[in-house]
Amino acid sequence: MPALTFAGAHTALVTPFKDGKLDEASLSALIEAQIQGGISGIVPVGTTGESPTLTHEEHRRVIEIAVKVADKRVLVIAGTGSNATSEAVELTIEAERLGADAALVVAPYYNKPSAEGLYRHFKKIAKAVSIPIVLYSIPGRCGIEIPVSVVARLAVDCPNVLAIKEAGGKVERVNQLRAALPASFQILSGDDGLTLPFMDAGAVGVISVASNIIPTEVEELVQSFLRGEVTKTEELHRQFADLFRDLFIEPNPVPIKTALAAKGVCHDDVRLPLCEMSESNKEILIKTLKSLHMV
Repeated sequence: MPALTFAGAHTALVTPFKDGKLDEASLSALIEAQIQGGISGIVPVGTTGESPTLTHEEHRRVIEIAVKVADKRVLVIAGTGSNATSEAVELTIEAERLGADAALVVAPYYNKPSAEGLYRHFKKIAKAVSIPIVLYSIPGRCGIEIPVSVVARLAVDCPNVLAIKEAGGKVERVNQLRAALPASFQILSGDDGLTLPFMDAGAVGVISVASNIIPTEVEELVQSFLRGEVTKTEELHRQFADLFRDLFIEPNPVPIKTALAAKGVCHDDVRLPLCEMSESNKEILIKTLKSLHMV
């Protein structure tokens, strides 16, 4: 299996809804806008895609649309995680069948497995498919962190475990991962506001929420760093720092969907237990969007 590079920016796609149903037209248009904006990859049905509230058929359909619209022009990294190993295996096999380039597999949530349980979980998923696996550590949502030792074991034992999306919010964790893993193993920031410091510590890119509305700018932020143009990277980071912050003023993906709706990209509908933004926070977000001449 040829190595796959994840260097670049990859958009954690929202899943547009309209009247409670999947809005396929808006999803297709959003993906096309990402590609035209120069993004390196798209990540359907992850956290930002509200995967916990999608039916299995909707989950499959979102991946199918992403693969079809992308048409090999950008990477499609499909979210396939679950807190049931058997379900994660099934979802990952299905993503491979549908033509996804890779799978993003989040740590099991709620169960709180041991380090050995985590290792066996990810190993079973990886062994079930041939597409690359991107591990996803986000302790704030899952209640557990994928230990560095487990990542290191998987990197050795599973040739298709190639990368990790690190969303623990700590630069030191990236340093630890980089020190424990082979140079070929890739680290991606899971937080727009930390992309620059994470890349400085050894990450190669980001799985981004903000790139739903600024794909060109987020991709350029990453690519300028990869080219060694650190001053330009810092300028872009400062320019969009307020936006990166305000897109998480309420639980993701509520603010990004509100921002997309303000730009007329899709409706701001989310599924319960998520709900619309408070008016006070919405005012803060819209003010930031206006300051950037985005609405």
